Formats: sequence, structure tokens, C-alpha cells
Amino acid sequence: MSFKDLSLIEIIEKIKRKETTREEVFDYFLKRIEKYDDKVNCFNFVNKEWLNTSDWLLSWVPVWVKDIFCETWVPTTCSSNMLKDFKPPYNSTVIENLSKEWMSSIWKVTMDEFAMGSTNETSALKKAINPWGTNRIPWGSSWGSAAAVAAWIVPAALWTDTGWSIRQPASMCNVVWFKPSYGKNSRYGVMAMSSSLDCPWTLTKTVKDSALLYDIMNWYDEKESTSLPWKDKIDDKIWETKDLKWVKIWVPKEYFEEGLDIWVKQRIDEAIEKLKELWAEIKEISLPMTKYAISTYYIIMPAEVSTNLSRYDGIRFGHNSEKPYGSMDELFINNRTEGFWAEVQRRIVLWSYVLSAGFYDAYYKKATQIRTLIIEDFNKAFEEVDVIVSPVSPNVAWKSWEKIDDPVKMYLSDAYTIPASLAWLPGISVPAWFAESEDEEKENLPVWVQFLTPRMQEQKLFEVSYVYEQATKFAEKQAPWFDD
Repeated sequence: MSFKDLSLIEIIEKIKRKETTREEVFDYFLKRIEKYDDKVNCFNFVNKEWLNTSDWLLSWVPVWVKDIFCETWVPTTCSSNMLKDFKPPYNSTVIENLSKEWMSSIWKVTMDEFAMGSTNETSALKKAINPWGTNRIPWGSSWGSAAAVAAWIVPAALWTDTGWSIRQPASMCNVVWFKPSYGKNSRYGVMAMSSSLDCPWTLTKTVKDSALLYDIMNWYDEKESTSLPWKDKIDDKIWETKDLKWVKIWVPKEYFEEGLDIWVKQRIDEAIEKLKELWAEIKEISLPMTKYAISTYYIIMPAEVSTNLSRYDGIRFGHNSEKPYGSMDELFINNRTEGFWAEVQRRIVLWSYVLSAGFYDAYYKKATQIRTLIIEDFNKAFEEVDVIVSPVSPNVAWKSWEKIDDPVKMYLSDAYTIPASLAWLPGISVPAWFAESEDEEKENLPVWVQFLTPRMQEQKLFEVSYVYEQATKFAEKQAPWFDD
């Protein structure tokens, strides 16, 4: 049976109808890993033991986990030499919630080191490729999860998003990403990168699969200080909606100006036309603070990174060098230069500077003030519209190593995802089909459209994106060399 052609929900339904067994599903995906992982290069660690238990919501259907979530006594490395031998003694809260519904984790999907990087080239372990172009990046720190779902060697994957970590790889690998409002999913047990931005969520084949996992994962967690004190339950009636007559959609003009690839713009324009056909009302409104978002993000995020990673010194946590040392400073230098690669070192060093005495007010404090203005921008816009639509990335996936020596160019590719992260908004992306380019090498690379709603309005987000998904069916196309 070819489970690769089925969504997570469809596989679960087959198990519950006794048309297949959990053993068959587990063994099928394990064989696809064995067959294709040498090509996709996604997995840092694979669990080959199927666990028998009673039938429940997830029916032990396998879900892949980014190597940043703690799982009890399972290697959790953040794709870093700093944690290459670490096995946590507890589960993260979202893993615990999924396990209670009988998720089977075929651990662990590779990533950029400590989620820092954009192209998969900063991992100290495996470096994945894009199933839609094997010489191209899968993008974003969650690229291992995206590549695994795109190659259909996994029905769903668990990830984290800080500024673009999931949206960019989902867009460039042709899978559905969903990010809830900040605080809806507990960060407890997730290796911290930027505490005011990090958000755990999923990569799936369909919008409904995302909603299923959201129902299970969102929960108040008293162990986590930013966890919001209520739980959502998505109303199944939203899957009956056929049009968008009730929806006012906003297209921010700042997202369609300089920097957007013409081939990406073409597909996003077509997506907007499809929304009009579905009777949505399209409005153009301005987000004037957008131009400050990247600068704001790249002060706040790395400043929090430098604080969170200070614990990895080889004494409290992490790699301990065998080099001789004559002072404590020399010991720390040995441990951290061997444990961390270049991108992590760059972020720690440069943004420790913005927190230093004499510069905190000039940089970090100012960035937090601008963040407030960005949030007010969105709040004002949502007084007039229900949903925002935009590109996910200004480009299709570029070639591996093409921009690794110019991190600023990579940072600028995050212009459409970072503002929503700073404002703690929920979002989802669905396909806008494939680029038609005069450059043959860019032909048939995925382009995706992003939907955003106000905080705490995940149900509306699922409803709008589901109607668009069902009207287009773009997500059903599979990377050709994984078809068997």
C-alpha cells in the first residue's frame, strides 16, 4: 500500500477502519527512510522500534521531530557538536501532548545548528537537499523537516519557527506550514534560540493535518511562563465552507515592491485572482513599519540568542574540550570554538555587543520600541480586514552555497515572514503553484502564498486556507524522483 500518497488523517482513518495496521504504516515509512535518506540527507537519528499500544487519535502514525525537541533519553543534538552526546531525561511539553495521543516518533530530523542559519549549510551533522532541485537549498533552519515531508518519506513533522525557520523551507519544498499565535504551544523542553520569538509547530501535507496536530498540541503549560491560559478546539464545521464571501483580505503593498522575484510575483498575483474568484474582498493597505522589521529582528533575535547560549560553556552544559588550558577563559574558548560553528559564533559575538553597557539603550531597547510599532501596524490593519495575504519568500530556492559567504543577503530574504513573527501572529502557507521562468533552472520550483490573521484567530486561518487549498489542489504534486 502506498501510504506516501495519503495525508496524516487519511492514514489514521485507514488504521481505524482496519484497512491496514500500525505495523504496516511504521514499516512502510521506515523503508522509505532507508531508501531515500541517502539522497535527502534528513535524519540525524532513526528509531527502528515500533511500540504496540491501544488505538487512539494518532494511532501511532509516525511523526518526525526536529532535533531541537527534548525526548526522554533520545539523542537531541541541535545538529551541533556542542550537544552531540546529549540525551535529555524528559520530554518537551508538545512531545508529551502528542505522545498522549499515541504519536510514534521516528526521531530526529536535522537542522541548522541551534536553528541558526538559513540554508542548511550550518549544520554540524547532516546537510539536507531540496527534493525539488537537488542542487538547491531547502531553506530555513527547519529544512530537514521540510525536505522529509516534501520527499513524502514522512506524513508530518514537528518543527520550531523563530522568524522564518519553517515558512521558508515549506515554501521552497512544497509542503504546508502552520504557525500558531505565540504562546499557544508551550516552549518547555525546546532548546531556546530567541525566547520572545520561538514557536513550536508543524509541517504537513494538508491544512486539515495541521489542524489535527494543533488541536492536540496547543495547551496551557504551567511550566512555561509565556504559555497562554486556554486551549483551542477547531470546529469541524469549517471544513464545509466552500467560498470566501465573508472574508476581507488585505494585500500589503510593501510586500510587492522592490526585491520580489518576477516569477514569484506572477504566482502570487494568480493566487490573489483565485481568492477573488472565491468571492473574497481584496483590499490594499499599507504596513509602513515593514521596512524596519528586518533590522529590528536582527537586533532582538541574536541578543536573545547570546543570552540563551551562554549556558553552553562545557562546564554547565555541552562539549568539553580535551585541549590543555592555562585559565578559565582559555577553557571556555576551547569548549565553545570546538562546540559551535561559524554562524552560531557570529551571532553570539556580534549581538552580545548590543546588550553591553552603553549600547543597550541605543540598540536593543530601541528595537523593542520599534517592535511595538510593528504590532500596532498589524492591529490597525486588522480593524479593516480579516486576513493578510503575501508571498512567503521573495525568491524560489537558490543553489546550495550560493550565498553562504554573504549572510546579509540571506537575512534580507526574510522580509515577508519576520514582521508577523515580531507581532506574534498565527500564519499558514499553501501552494501558489510553480515558477515559470525564462531561467530553465528555476522552472518548476515551488512558490507558496502566506495567510495571516490576528492573534488567537487560528480557526479563521484554517478556514480561509482550506477553502483556497481545495479550490486549487496544488499541494498534490510530488517531487518526481521520489515517486515509486
